[in-house]
Amino acid sequence: MALAKLCLDTLLDEGLKAKLALEAGACTPAVEKVIEANTLLSGLGFESGGLAGAHAIHNGLTVLEECHHMYHGEKVAFGTLTQLVLENVALEELEETYQFCISLGLPVTLGQLGIKEVTMDKVTAVAEAACAPTDTLHNMPFPVTPQSVAAAILAADRYGRFYLGE
Repeated sequence: MALAKLCLDTLLDEGLKAKLALEAGACTPAVEKVIEANTLLSGLGFESGGLAGAHAIHNGLTVLEECHHMYHGEKVAFGTLTQLVLENVALEELEETYQFCISLGLPVTLGQLGIKEVTMDKVTAVAEAACAPTDTLHNMPFPVTPQSVAAAILAADRYGRFYLGE
């Protein structure tokens, strides 16, 4: 938990600065700190905790050809938002995470992931794949079903459209 908190704090504090520095072609201390958070801290954290929902949602999104052009981290970002909805975190934490993702240009809607027509069949396919017995979603500290994951995906998409003003 301490590694996860340190990683989150680093990303929130340094993420936008690092993105802007890289867009300018500069390697700054903010860039170095984000690289460290992404490789060392999240790597150790993943080995210890698994980021159960975020990566399982990523894996679920791979069943939709529309998402194949997206980067791993972009799908994990939406998976993180979906996991937060699934966990029913406080509104303040949800807002902070959406605003952070938006500031970095990360996808916060299914449309931004390339899904032009959102259907229940597509959302269900993602949720069922995310809930595969061999995936990490079952490491969540509460029961997870394809129905609850599908609901979280739909809500995460709607929240994203809300925060984008759509």
